[in-house]
Amino acid sequence: MEPMKPMEPMKPMKPMEPMKPMEPMKPMKGSEPWWPKELGQPSRSGGQNDMRYAFFPDKQRLLVETDGKLTTYDSGDHRISGVSQSNGRAPSFTSQNGDVNVNDLKVVD
Repeated sequence: MEPMKPMEPMKPMKPMEPMKPMEPMKPMKGSEPWWPKELGQPSRSGGQNDMRYAFFPDKQRLLVETDGKLTTYDSGDHRISGVSQSNGRAPSFTSQNGDVNVNDLKVVD
């Protein structure tokens, strides 16, 4: 077995460079609404999978965007409060009248 070599003395650490001032953060942009501005603010909006929706009770309009295609529906007297979606099926919306399938609503141009 070889004898251990003596350790070299440690060199002192170099001083750290002072931190550079951080760039001020730019204000975050709010996301732009994806629905027409003339409809105002929806009472409900949300999405799941490749679908999103917005409900405008004052205008009786339900907007549904699926895979980038926007469709506007006349919601009639339905007050939309939620959505459920099964794989491959059209979404159903919860209203005060129970569940309503989006295909049962009239499409508006």
